[in-house]
Amino acid sequence: MKTLEQALAAFPEIKDDERPGYQGYLVPAEKLIDFTATLRDECGYAYLSCITGVDYLLEQQFEVVYHLRRLSGGAPLELKVQLPRDNPLVPSLVPLFEGANFQEREAYDLFGIRFDGHPDLRRILLWDGFDGHPLRKDWKEPFFEQESKPFKSRWPDGNYNSEEERNPFHNNVCYPADFDPHPSKSSTRMDPIQSVDASELNGEITSDHLVVNLGPQHPSTHGVFRMMVELDGEEVIQLKPVMGYLHRNHEKIAERNTYLMNMPYTDRLDYISSMSNNFGYALAVEKLAGIVPTERAEYIRVIMAELTRLSSHLMAVGFLMNDLGVYFTASLYGLEERELILDIFQAVSGSRMMCNFFRFGGVARDLSEEVLKNIRGLVFERLPRKLDDFEKYILQNEIVMSRCQGIGVLTPDQAIGLSAAGPVLRASGVPYDLRKAAPYSIYDRFKFDIAVGTHGDVYDRTAVRLAEMRQSISILQQALEGIPPGPILPGKNNHNTRVPAGEAYGAVEGPKGELGFYLVSNGAPNPYRYHVRPPSFINLTGLGEMSKGSKIADLVVILGAVDIVLGEVDR
Repeated sequence: MKTLEQALAAFPEIKDDERPGYQGYLVPAEKLIDFTATLRDECGYAYLSCITGVDYLLEQQFEVVYHLRRLSGGAPLELKVQLPRDNPLVPSLVPLFEGANFQEREAYDLFGIRFDGHPDLRRILLWDGFDGHPLRKDWKEPFFEQESKPFKSRWPDGNYNSEEERNPFHNNVCYPADFDPHPSKSSTRMDPIQSVDASELNGEITSDHLVVNLGPQHPSTHGVFRMMVELDGEEVIQLKPVMGYLHRNHEKIAERNTYLMNMPYTDRLDYISSMSNNFGYALAVEKLAGIVPTERAEYIRVIMAELTRLSSHLMAVGFLMNDLGVYFTASLYGLEERELILDIFQAVSGSRMMCNFFRFGGVARDLSEEVLKNIRGLVFERLPRKLDDFEKYILQNEIVMSRCQGIGVLTPDQAIGLSAAGPVLRASGVPYDLRKAAPYSIYDRFKFDIAVGTHGDVYDRTAVRLAEMRQSISILQQALEGIPPGPILPGKNNHNTRVPAGEAYGAVEGPKGELGFYLVSNGAPNPYRYHVRPPSFINLTGLGEMSKGSKIADLVVILGAVDIVLGEVDR
């Protein structure tokens, strides 16, 4: 296997990014495919983690940032392609990494960057009649006031003016120049599925194919999510996810906010896992600003993150049984234990779900002895017993085995190529977990195993989540035994963090997989670029592959085992 240095020597056109505070390599667009193929095939960078678009308006260029990882571990490799703003065209990486599919479509949707060779380049979070690309720096929302908060009209004098009153909503809806808001045929949302000649599939028996929409208003889709399915009878021929119904341009809002203002906004991504969201964002800002958390705060962070993993997996496993038709018994068992964890969150943060608990360099509040006693009672006594019950009643249930084994299969190569993360990746037999592959915080101090499956099906995804809960309990027990006294912040609680110019990528192993934050600072109080690598969104890239050949009744179960939260999918 080649080293990175050997690969770079074969491509002299590729240069180090020498901008102050930046890292990685600048790759000419025409060399992107060849270089990434070399990295994948000869250097071990087989996993495409993240694709980010950045608009450098003053330089009149876009930048596409790629993060690639070795599954053997280590920090991500960062590649950048710089494109002229008037013609942003770059080769698509979908032929090399299928996991680039949705991420490239997002960059096209929000920036207008075109990916040559993409098999299905169209909007993904916004509808076809949306005018413009909202993450461009020269795009202004209808009630735009100023580029960053706090708005001068409101602070420090406390005055408030309603933008809606100053700019009343009348006939001010804009459509793209070539868009017909009243088409004579059905929406283009239906066009992407191409009909298949059934005679080619069924031999002598021919039948009509039916396109069916599951969602967006359907309880089985776990939110406002739509599966557009082509069926041959009960068999799924192909499936395409349609999302964006909950999109609110989280990243544009974050680029208006100050750094600290964004902490509660991260709560609203995967709103089942707000502590993990806080963790990932705090790591990115700390890396950018050079802030070192205190020792006690590191332990508290790990405790909160692993309690969050337990809470999330309890929901995922319990509601999967709902998807199977075992209504409410298993989900209520899971919710009962989750409520006890939320009691802890409420005691330490004041909120059960939107915790806003992490701060740069530490956490907002310390853990009292009473809270620590309650956590010890959970992780040393109650939860291990309850987990025994879950494993017995679910994994040994013959209905679960018959409905979940062999359903929604992803092979290891497919899971890696599709950029699957978390339990979806590990259930396919890939032992990749950021807590061990690229340890952050103090995870390298704890002994725990990576839970992996062997078949990559719905059953294994459920088994992996239950096994991960067992490992989380082990980490919690070690953290509770080792937590030291001391401060929870390195200094005073700063409400306005000044971050030097540069870039940083911070990532955690959240309950759904790798949750990453890519930040660019220009020295201002608010981030110049804020991008989320959402595992729920990227894990949906493989939904179509998982579903081919299954029955329509299995779709609900397959989606449930992916374990998505629409706040993170749509942002």
